Amino acid sequence: MRDEKLGIAVFGAGRWGVHLVRNFLEHPNARLIAVVDTEGDRLNALAERFPLDNVKLSTDWEAVMQLQDVQGVAIATPATTHALLIQAALEQGHHVLSEKPLTLDGAESIKLCQLAEQHQRQLVIDHTYLFHPAVRQGRKTLQTGDLGELRYGYAARTHLGPVRQDVDALWDLAIHDIAIFNHWLNETPTQVQAQGTVWLQSQSPNTQFFPQGLSDLVWLKLIYPSGFQALVHLCWLNPDKQRRLCIAGSQGTLIFDELSTSPLTLQRGYLEQTDQYFIPAGQSVEALELEPAEPLRQVCDHFLDCMAQNRPSEISSGWVGAKLVQILSALTTSLNQGGQIVSVP
Repeated sequence: MRDEKLGIAVFGAGRWGVHLVRNFLEHPNARLIAVVDTEGDRLNALAERFPLDNVKLSTDWEAVMQLQDVQGVAIATPATTHALLIQAALEQGHHVLSEKPLTLDGAESIKLCQLAEQHQRQLVIDHTYLFHPAVRQGRKTLQTGDLGELRYGYAARTHLGPVRQDVDALWDLAIHDIAIFNHWLNETPTQVQAQGTVWLQSQSPNTQFFPQGLSDLVWLKLIYPSGFQALVHLCWLNPDKQRRLCIAGSQGTLIFDELSTSPLTLQRGYLEQTDQYFIPAGQSVEALELEPAEPLRQVCDHFLDCMAQNRPSEISSGWVGAKLVQILSALTTSLNQGGQIVSVP
């Protein structure tokens, strides 16, 4: 009798790949077939940590792609390798869960989405925050209209390391907040603006993409078709760790603060005009209740469901990932032009 569990291979045994291995090992609807990594030491460490007696550990990604029992692959390798691995997996007939960003090139990302449709396979991108209980509840709260007319948004994502050597702080950090804003607003920006400052790495291996070096600090603006604008502060050289995103409306502000004991709060309040003065009114703070859940576990659940039903993801499809890559590319163009406003394709 055929095993009803879906066969999964994980590519990449680094920090995030380890979490994928754990989740697929524990999932009742998955069977972990293989784990691939170019570094044998990582595979050995993985074998010491998890019960992998029936799991193939390999440094040969091409051989694992051809294993008969593999039906889906989860890719947690550097972004520069995504296009090659995703294309190979789709052409082999596998469904794909890829770590973000989908690729580093918008046109390349679109081609992969088209390839997935051509082979009738699902391409899902691991934008983990879209599966966070606070982000899911935040979207529902916005749909109630409790905030009134939405006015603007702001976010801060700062910490002291790790410092990447392949991409700048924009590509490392911004995708999370952009994904959340897009998801909450149900629209994508048509124009963007970015300015960066380089302190640590004035030269990059990719001089075509980062001609001025790797920015440690980035300020960016997202301009949406509705007129809504969002400002985002990114820095990996700041010991003041922040993970905070807010949307302000005419009746209050919705705040997602990942580091708070109450991650999602609704601060109500507005101004009443009395003669020539504006007086605060209707002020209150409500901590919104969240269902406990590990976001990555929700991602794996969702991917396996998309595989089983062979249906596109309504939350984080390849097309969602491709649009985010286009936005990041436009932001890079703006940054390299000294902060000019740039249109998103």
